[in-house]
Amino acid sequence: MTADTQLPDTTPSASAASVWNSAGDAPALATRGLTKRFRGGQVAVDHIDLLVPHGAVFGFLGPNGSGKTTTIRMLLGLLRPTAGEFDVLGRRMPAAAGDVLPRVGALVEGPAFHPYLSGRANLARLDAGDRTVDPGTSRQRIGDALERVGLTAAAGKRYRNYSLGMRQRLGLAAALLRPRDLLVLDEPTNGLDPQGTREVRALVRELAAEGSTIFVSSHLLSEIEQICSHVAVMSRGRLVTQGTLAALRDVAAPRLRVVVAGPDDVPVAAGVLERLGLPAPEIEAGRLRTTIGETPPELVTRELVLAGAGVRELAVERPDLEDVFVSLTGEGFDVDQ
Repeated sequence: MTADTQLPDTTPSASAASVWNSAGDAPALATRGLTKRFRGGQVAVDHIDLLVPHGAVFGFLGPNGSGKTTTIRMLLGLLRPTAGEFDVLGRRMPAAAGDVLPRVGALVEGPAFHPYLSGRANLARLDAGDRTVDPGTSRQRIGDALERVGLTAAAGKRYRNYSLGMRQRLGLAAALLRPRDLLVLDEPTNGLDPQGTREVRALVRELAAEGSTIFVSSHLLSEIEQICSHVAVMSRGRLVTQGTLAALRDVAAPRLRVVVAGPDDVPVAAGVLERLGLPAPEIEAGRLRTTIGETPPELVTRELVLAGAGVRELAVERPDLEDVFVSLTGEGFDVDQ
């Protein structure tokens, strides 16, 4: 993170933690100083204070290797933290794991099933191992889960013959075998085609509307931006910032884009922008870009016209999550969109 980066005040403090614990509606997830150091000294997760509000669709965002999956594995009891503490669904972990984890559905690092069993048989085997559910409802719940992820027609097919996308869908079905208060999904659209990706988005929205908290880890900025109400940004094992999606977008300043009619209009337009106090614009092929700040765009339009600049287009661009990430860390997001 660059020294002059201004972050929104959304990262919880130690004093805030006591408020969460005393509140009637406890957060779905809360960590305090959560740290994981591996043998050899590598710090994968570095003292993060994460707050996931109850009922949120929460995007856990960062490039591959930023510590997202390690954090998730600690939250699910699959990896022991080196330091720090955390609560899941308002209960201190790992002490309350036996009570809490049946209320949590998870898809982490891709699903793993028996290759020689069918999709339906794999789910039946998983369900039989859950002593907190009614075995008499197993067939109905398995059928409902398969239908929700679009695998009913392939339920009798052996898992080893499933495509990557079908395997991902079966993993989602496993997480939905019973009602869940919290769903933790690590790269849930991995391997899915565009139609499958749209269906997962719709499913996430549907589950959130039913009252579940959804925690979605992804390196795909566009996916997070389309489905999430809240976002946290990880970089090199550290939690850079977190908050509502709208608040995080405010970190990166809105950009003004001006497209002029011809080469002679470029210096005229650039002079107008600088005269209005805007930063010197970036200029490329008749396009001028700069941050607009509090300057009204209608004022910019008027001054350009009065100066005789031929303006073909003027737009204020809202920052997207890539702009936010670059603003917070000073580096590009090194994965495909």
